Amino acid sequence: MNRNTGTVEAAMNRLAEGLLERQSPDGSWRFCFESGIMTDAYMIIILRLLKLGDERLIRRLASRILDKQRPGGSWTWYHDDDEGHLSATVEAYYALLYSGTVDQTDEALQKAKRFIIAKGGLHNVSGLLTKVILAVTGQVPWPRFRQIPIEMMLLPSSLPISFHDLSSYARVHLAPVLILADLKFVIRTEATPDLSELLTADPDPALREHEQESRWFPFAEQIKAGIQKLALLPEELHQQALRRAESYMLDRIEPNGTLYSYASSTFLMIYALLALRYDANHPVIRNALQGLKSLAGETDGQQHIQNSSSTVWDTALISHALQAAGYSAEHPAIARADAYLLSRQHTKLGDWSLGLDHPLPGGWGFSDVNTIIPDVDDTTAALRALRATPARFGPQFREARDRGLHWVLSMQNRDGGWPAFEKGKDSALLTRLLPVDGAEAAAIDPSSADLTGRTLEYLGSEAGFDIAHPFVRRGADWLIRHQKPDGSWYGRWGICYIYGTWAAITGLMAVRAPKQHVSVLKAVQWLDSIQNPDGGWGESCRSDQVKAYVPLHASTPSQTAWALDALVAVHQVPADSIQKGILTLSEMVLHGNAGWTAEYPTGAGLPGDFYTRYHSYNYIWPLLTLANYKKKYGG
Repeated sequence: MNRNTGTVEAAMNRLAEGLLERQSPDGSWRFCFESGIMTDAYMIIILRLLKLGDERLIRRLASRILDKQRPGGSWTWYHDDDEGHLSATVEAYYALLYSGTVDQTDEALQKAKRFIIAKGGLHNVSGLLTKVILAVTGQVPWPRFRQIPIEMMLLPSSLPISFHDLSSYARVHLAPVLILADLKFVIRTEATPDLSELLTADPDPALREHEQESRWFPFAEQIKAGIQKLALLPEELHQQALRRAESYMLDRIEPNGTLYSYASSTFLMIYALLALRYDANHPVIRNALQGLKSLAGETDGQQHIQNSSSTVWDTALISHALQAAGYSAEHPAIARADAYLLSRQHTKLGDWSLGLDHPLPGGWGFSDVNTIIPDVDDTTAALRALRATPARFGPQFREARDRGLHWVLSMQNRDGGWPAFEKGKDSALLTRLLPVDGAEAAAIDPSSADLTGRTLEYLGSEAGFDIAHPFVRRGADWLIRHQKPDGSWYGRWGICYIYGTWAAITGLMAVRAPKQHVSVLKAVQWLDSIQNPDGGWGESCRSDQVKAYVPLHASTPSQTAWALDALVAVHQVPADSIQKGILTLSEMVLHGNAGWTAEYPTGAGLPGDFYTRYHSYNYIWPLLTLANYKKKYGG
């Protein structure tokens, strides 16, 4: 018997028991999907602007914001950001002033003010959403440089550049921004704070405007050429474009009132509707505000507005992990989870269907209110969880499984890899021309190593395909082509090279790629080389910004589990790095991994501007890895 078996089993039992206790009556698991303070700040601002009261919610959100301030006065997105994040600090400072719970003379706000001014003030804010919120509320003028014309909404997809070439995430945020920028909408009240003291002197206004114009010019020319092909008068074009942007938003409102199920886009939609002269009491705005409130979650005793819920994702992953740990499909918890997941399979066509010849709904989305935005990762996660659903579901289950598999296969890009949300949204031209910070990550939805690897893992482990199948071969070839010289892969939706490498290796092994392939050997060598002295693994969110591995110099449970799971998938007998790592991971579980490493965000959104802490991850990935270790090497 493996000498670690007893420790591994004890850790697995603790994790499984903790999960079973937390299952909701409807079969789901509802963990907090925690990000920074942005959504909390925006909620305070909009509640105050619309004079909606809700003082208790405002106080609790302000309390969380204040609690997240760093000693130097700044706010950050992750623990090891020693420099502080200007946009996050501006948002926090603004919201705390607006909340009325903290006086402007308070030392916390004074330190924040000094930090903001030292970083160049409001002129140097980089985040697009921060810039928009500041302009909408009258704190800064709408930018001097020419905006992307709203007529972009009308350009057909057949042109070299169109609105529909953008990723779904970009489109749903850009549509309301185009309305706001076009109308130069501003909303203020007598209670709106004055941030003019943060408007430090612009170091060189002429140069700044020239740089912005220069960056925008190629993009503007492309759009202008497309607009000239539309046979309408300028004012008619303009009004039609405004109507198109409005309908684009209204057509994508989810049942809970949010736009595309995201808080961030919902805030923008509310402002855009106000700009279009909707009354603040209009049902669409009332429902949107109620939807935002429904995203409130508890995190460490504090209130937080989640950007969306992660219920479907968490439920699918947890059910799969419990089954890997030995819980049968007949167990009541698994049966309830099965029923919940089956109820959340999508039945409607969404934007994803526009690029397909014969679209058939069948995917799953991320949140419990998501009905039109399926994604590849959630769909394969749900299908893993449903792989052993009992016969009592009968034809319903078989049909659901078949539709899900068909949907996943239909999403494969021409290059062989898989995207997150939509096929074919991978125009590199947009990332070079779009005048938006972070366009490379936000504007397009290309194939990625984590999505491709996770899809191959599902296809190999659960669907019965291997490297001999042409579409699997194309996916494996994509991974091999996109491996980094050091042996790692970049993961788009997790932090970051550990995440991508784990997904790629487990995917390649599941479809029975050769274990002695040079790509596999290089990846194993790389994982071994970055193991921490304590036996675990940890990677900084900085990796996501500099696009190179940056060690965290500490071990996190999820990243340790990912690295170990990849190594377990390759090694027929446990290597020393595995044995040492498994003991470390088990100790994290059994003795509690307290402190900042347990709270470190290992989910990625936008490089530099959006990172997430999945509260479920310290359960899911350790349990799955320990189960896979025990299955392969245990007694």
